[in-house]
Amino acid sequence: MNDSRNLKRLLRRAATIAAFAALCACEGDTGQSAEPYIIKFPHVTAPATPKGRTAQRLKELAEQRFPGRVVVEVYPSGQLMNEDDALEALAFGEVQLTAVSLSKFDRLTDEFQLFDLPFLFPDLETVEAFQASPEGQDLLHALDHRGFHGLTFWHNGMKQLTARRPLNVPADARGLQFRIMASDVLQAQTEAIGAIPQKMALGEVYQALQTGTIDAQENTWSNVYSSKLYEVQPFIMESNHGYVGYFVAVNAEFWDSLPDDLRVGLEEIIAEVTIWGNAHAEEINQEARRSVIESGRSEVIELTDAQMAEWQSTMAPVWEQFEQAIGVERIDAAASLSR
Repeated sequence: MNDSRNLKRLLRRAATIAAFAALCACEGDTGQSAEPYIIKFPHVTAPATPKGRTAQRLKELAEQRFPGRVVVEVYPSGQLMNEDDALEALAFGEVQLTAVSLSKFDRLTDEFQLFDLPFLFPDLETVEAFQASPEGQDLLHALDHRGFHGLTFWHNGMKQLTARRPLNVPADARGLQFRIMASDVLQAQTEAIGAIPQKMALGEVYQALQTGTIDAQENTWSNVYSSKLYEVQPFIMESNHGYVGYFVAVNAEFWDSLPDDLRVGLEEIIAEVTIWGNAHAEEINQEARRSVIESGRSEVIELTDAQMAEWQSTMAPVWEQFEQAIGVERIDAAASLSR
């Protein structure tokens, strides 16, 4: 499998080199009109999710405002590559833009682990307030040294617990095979409740739940609905215990190569679609929640205050475990917004 992935990466790089050579040849021929800048934008969520809709709006606005100068190629649902490959492809300039889950960056920086801490943010409004703060804006530059130029953050939503059996209190999760994103914080969170973490790409989760390879998972309403996870998870517990969001970044070398007017114009468009997309994220998740309930395939359980307090206290040690890596001051800045 590793040989196959390496071959795919080599082929992608060869294609990138060939495309660059062809572009240079065209630019050297004064009889040819300038080629448009191609922005390849892969992501793994469905088109109807918050990220899917925001990505499509970005494409539409960029091509409307810069006709013939910019083409944005959006590849949803993992059609082009998964998130791990997207990070590598962005670093090598094989794609120009990504919006990868914040959880995926813990191998590149400890600072983004903050967004995975359980029960740090009670809602998207608080997340947005932190991301707009000096401490949050500072995180946009956390990967400058890696060649990733951070532009903004996009929301998906707050996470819910889903499982084969009701998870009213943490003890109910003991021994379950629990799918998580590749995140050390999420692994620690899962182990804290006595479950067995299984790191897995979103595109593999439905089949794994269907076959019984895993028993439970955590996700936003929009992902639960668009990926049809509710069809194979009879119980959904409304916990809002965590956040799923995305770091929108471009390949720094490509971005710096753009003409000034185009780069500034694209920055303005991305800022505009970020406001639009983040404002609609909660609405999209609530639409998905209603659709799941109307399907009758899953029972939605509203946890009591006492049950929620038990989940919070059981997961609380995870904060202390990662506070040095993330930074105590940054955690305090985020936590203070919900007090």
